[in-house]
Amino acid sequence: MSASARKAVVLVSGGLDSATVLAIANHEGYACYALSFEYGQRHRVEIEAAARVVANIGAAQHRTIQIDLAAFGGSALTDRDLAVPEAPTSGIPITYVPARNSVFLALALAWAETLDARDIFIGVNAVDYSGYPDCRPEFIAAFAELANVATRFGSEGGRFEIHAPLIALGKSEIIQRGAELGVDYAATVSCYQPTANGEACGRCESCRLRRAGFAEAGLADPTRYAVPVGTG
Repeated sequence: MSASARKAVVLVSGGLDSATVLAIANHEGYACYALSFEYGQRHRVEIEAAARVVANIGAAQHRTIQIDLAAFGGSALTDRDLAVPEAPTSGIPITYVPARNSVFLALALAWAETLDARDIFIGVNAVDYSGYPDCRPEFIAAFAELANVATRFGSEGGRFEIHAPLIALGKSEIIQRGAELGVDYAATVSCYQPTANGEACGRCESCRLRRAGFAEAGLADPTRYAVPVGTG
C-alpha cells in the first residue's frame, strides 16, 4: 500500500461477502479502513471473525464500533426471544434488522469525512440473499445521494461513492472471486445462530446460501458445522 493510496472505508462484518469486498478494495489499491459493528447481535463470534478477516487480508486500520440496535428489537438477530427460521419463508424474513445498513453506512460516512476518504465499500448482494430491502441497488443509489447532500464535502461540490461490487453476483461467483484473491473463507462466519466457538448450524438461510455457493463454485466448503450436514 503506497502512502498516496486513495482511502476507503470498508464495512467488515466477519462474513463471506464482506471478506470478499475487503479483498477487492485492497486489490484495487485502496488504503482500507475497516469498520465493524457490535450492534447487539446475538453472538460475538462474527466480531471475532471480522478481526481474523482483517488480520488475514490487511487494512490500514480496523475499528469496531458499539451501537445498540437490540434496544429496538424486531429481528431474530438481536432479540433472543425470536427464533431464527430454519425453513424457507416468504417475504422479508425475521432475520432482517430494521435500518441496519442505513445506520452502518451513516457511521461509515462519518468516519470517511474525518479521514478525507471519498469511497465506502459494502458487501450487499441482491441475487443470492434474503430479500432485505437495504441490500438492493435502489438503496445504494439513494444512500449515495443522501451522502452527497448531507455532508460538508458534498455541499462543497465533492462526490462520495458507495461501492457495492457484489450486488449483482451470485454466491458462487462471489466465492470464486474471493478465491482468486486468496480469501481464507475458513476465517469467516455467515451463520445466523453459530455456537459460542463459531460452528455453523447448517440449517439457517445464510448457511444454506453459503453451502450452495461453495457447491456451485466447485470448491470445498471450509465451514465448521456443529452437526455434519445431512446428519442433523
